[in-house]
This record gives sequence, structure tokens and C-alpha cells, in this order.
Amino acid sequence: MSIISCKIMQDEIIWILENDSSIDEIIIVDSKNIREFVEKLDKVNLRYKVLSLEDISSLAEIRSECKNYTVMIHLMELGLHRSPKELKIKVYETIKTLAPFSSGILLFYGLCGNVLGDVEKDFERSSTSCPVRILKDKDHRIVDDCIGATVGGVNNYLRILKSVSDAGTYLFTPMYSKGWRELLDLNKLNKDPSKALQLMKKTHEMIGYKRVAKINTGLEYTENFDASIQEFAELFEKKRTKKKRL
Repeated sequence: MSIISCKIMQDEIIWILENDSSIDEIIIVDSKNIREFVEKLDKVNLRYKVLSLEDISSLAEIRSECKNYTVMIHLMELGLHRSPKELKIKVYETIKTLAPFSSGILLFYGLCGNVLGDVEKDFERSSTSCPVRILKDKDHRIVDDCIGATVGGVNNYLRILKSVSDAGTYLFTPMYSKGWRELLDLNKLNKDPSKALQLMKKTHEMIGYKRVAKINTGLEYTENFDASIQEFAELFEKKRTKKKRL
């Protein structure tokens, strides 16, 4: 089985790998996005292999009759979220690449700007024989995004959004607290970091963002969560609030 995931969901993947005793082997597709992920795997003493796509393709034929339960993980660039159209293109391309080596593909994504809502149907109609599934909540609804997946689905997400609806609020999970720079990509606003920061502050003011809320996921793979949120709040002069996982 293969998992294609946004980097922001890596803690949730590690929890699954730690707690699913049926998994015999973990393979990580080599890329620039895996450094932090494999460091966390090392800390919890999970064994894994890092292989290039070329190496994986050569193993596929050899292991076609293997009865071991192997999970292959491909982490995608966080910055893709800045362009939903580009995100869809990259996710679909990756599905097509991994399908020949997979018994099934699970996407650790949500609707993400409403571009992945038809992914299961699209690949049912394609020549790809590998089943493709995307994250859904207990009511079988595709989650909105990574935050929606983390808090347990559509209803919980709506409750949280309603609870902070009096002011524009950033919702930070542990990984969001580490990945916001990559997600916002301040360098594209201005090569001068201080000027880029000022431009982003003005953008926040125009949109109406006034605070950052901590989402307690119960997972502790990402270190210095509080310190990272405090740094963001101080940089952008936001108030902090805390939301428990629902």
C-alpha cells in the first residue's frame, strides 16, 4: 500500500506506523521533503528504507508475490498548497507514478481548495488498476483540508471555525507551527526578509487576521510546539488562544 501525503500530515502518519502491528516494512520515497520525517521515525525507533523511485520500480517485480505488508510513503511539497491547480496536477502525476508498485493508494489530503474531490472517481475511470482513496470522516465526507483531517472531520472542523469566527484566526497544528514559512513563502514577496515580513503583516491586516489558535492533536512528534506558535504570534503581532482536539 502507498500513502501520498502533504508534509503537514507526517505526525499522523507516524502514529499509524507506530500503532499498526500488521505493517512488516516501511519504504520512504526519497525526496527533499523527508528529512524531518525520517528523523522522527528514528526517534521512535521505527525501521524503514529510503529508496528512489528507480530502486522501487526494480523491486516491484521481485516482490509481486511477497506476502509482507509493505507501506510506501511519498511526502509532497508543502508549497503546492499555494496553487490548488498545481497541487492537483502533482498529486495526479504521483498517483500514476506509484500505481504500478501499489496494491492501493491512500491520499493524506482533503479537498484542498476543492480540487481533489473527484480523485477517486477520476481514477476509477482511468486505466489505473490500483484503487485510490482519499481521507474521509465518519460520515464518509471528504475532509476539507489537513486541519479538517487532524480534528476528525467536517463537523468538528465547523465547530472550531465557529468558535473563532469573531476574528480572523490561523489554526496551527504542531506541523503547521513548523511549516508556515514554507507555506507562506515569504521569499516570493521580497528578497529582503524584513520587507517580506512587513508585506505579510499588511496582508494579514487587510484580510483581518488577528490571532493564532493552537490545535492540540495529542501527538508529540514535533518538538517546541508552543515556542513555534509564540514566535509566529510575536512576528505578526497576533494573540494566542488554545483549542482542544474535538
